[in-house]
Amino acid sequence: MLPDTFPWWGLLALATAAFTDVVTDLLPAGLLPQMSAGLHVPEARVGLLVSAFAIASALAAIPVTAVLRGLPRRRVLIWVLAGFALLNAVTAVSGWYPLTFAARLLAGVMGGTLWSMLAGYAARMVPARQRGRAIAVVLAGITVALSAGVPAGTALAGALGWRSSFGLLAGLALLLTAWIRWQVPAFAGEPADRRVPLRGVARQPGIRAVLAVTVLLLTGHQAMYTYVAPFAPGRTSVVLLVFGGATVAGIWITGVVADRYLRPVLLAALGLIAVAMLVLGLAARAPAALLAAAALWGAAFGGAPTLLQTALVDASGPASADVATALQTTVYNIGIAAGSLAGGLVLGGTGAAALPWVTLAFTVAALGTVGAARRTAFPPERREERGIPGRVALLPGA
Repeated sequence: MLPDTFPWWGLLALATAAFTDVVTDLLPAGLLPQMSAGLHVPEARVGLLVSAFAIASALAAIPVTAVLRGLPRRRVLIWVLAGFALLNAVTAVSGWYPLTFAARLLAGVMGGTLWSMLAGYAARMVPARQRGRAIAVVLAGITVALSAGVPAGTALAGALGWRSSFGLLAGLALLLTAWIRWQVPAFAGEPADRRVPLRGVARQPGIRAVLAVTVLLLTGHQAMYTYVAPFAPGRTSVVLLVFGGATVAGIWITGVVADRYLRPVLLAALGLIAVAMLVLGLAARAPAALLAAAALWGAAFGGAPTLLQTALVDASGPASADVATALQTTVYNIGIAAGSLAGGLVLGGTGAAALPWVTLAFTVAALGTVGAARRTAFPPERREERGIPGRVALLPGA
């Protein structure tokens, strides 16, 4: 039985789980000198702690989710967060780099498992007509982590030492297990006789189109975002600040309109990214144009993950959402890696001025994919599980 009121406290608990994952992932990047001295290794090896987390997350998402999909969902969620608490505590006390590296690998496994669950969990907590809003609330945890969590963790490390930051994350994850048990409903796992095989989920109408848009968008975005510093020398901090602030607005707007206008809002977001890249390609030397384009890019990109995850859950159905989201987690990380690689090749070949045109090409390809998938992944009207007059029922495997 779904609640009559919007389950804010439960969704905020899931958003805090997303926050915990992202800060755990990225915090070492802001603590390179301190962790290097504490672990007695070069800074480059501390940087590998971020890579280890991301690679483990990408590799573990699909197989671990497939193994655990029959277990009660809240229990798995609590186990994952308890794992974060333990592994962040190990990181906080470890003085031996191999132990820290192993803890980061296992934390990455926890992260891949967590991301495969969050969107599907949020979708099951609300009626289908509120699905986009619920997913937007959960994914806002990413923005808070990037804009406040990582800087706060870095500042705390400067005042009290880097181990205190990981200790605080461990405590937060432990408290979060109690919050989730109190406010997040328990859902059963998928019974074996009703479980759609992994290949079956991937072959459901619309899944591959959403995954294709995801990898195209992330590849293009990362090619530009990774190399903002050489593209806008001397203005990097301001550009990133404007971009980050605009993503907050993008998530808020998306949460308001995604449930009624998913397809047009996604097309508009991709179109705005394309316009922003045109401005960056043609007029980035003008400070006003540079910052306006960064704001447009941030607002449009900020809402894109919510739109894509909502479209994915629509296509898979909430019962298969964990597996579908595991596929998307892997594809998402592939896009990040491919974009960073492509941007680096372009930077070393033709120079930073070519980066917006690379992003524009991938964005146009994503727009074309959305347009071609009108009848499957991104229909003009949202498809619902339960009878809303005039809408098409969608069951897993249908």
